[in-house]
Amino acid sequence: MKQTTLTIPTTGRGLTDITAQIAACVSDSGINQGLCHVFIRHTSASLFINENADPDVQCDLETFLGDLVPDGDPRYVHTAEGPDDMPAHVRALLTDTDLTIPVADGRLALGAWQGVFLWEHRHRPHRREVLVSVTG
Repeated sequence: MKQTTLTIPTTGRGLTDITAQIAACVSDSGINQGLCHVFIRHTSASLFINENADPDVQCDLETFLGDLVPDGDPRYVHTAEGPDDMPAHVRALLTDTDLTIPVADGRLALGAWQGVFLWEHRHRPHRREVLVSVTG
């Protein structure tokens, strides 16, 4: 097994394609067949796999989640870090904090239009830690 911690800077709420960084971890592991497990060490950001060809998909996903989990909802009690604090936690709960991707022929076995994204749910920039474990 090979394990690497990536530090991913975000610019605030939005999506960051981290496919290349994850693929580099797989390549550096030397593992030809196995699994790549990706875990984000935060409660206000998440991970997901989705289309990486058309940026409109990412925009639409952010719009949908924004409508589903609006900032500043008066029902939230936890507002210690501002009106996007609790919504960020709910958004992370509704999405994924970890992913498992097959490794085949020393590469991520993603589909033709799939990419791995870090989804920052807070408005201000952060440095997010992503733990990548490759086994095989």
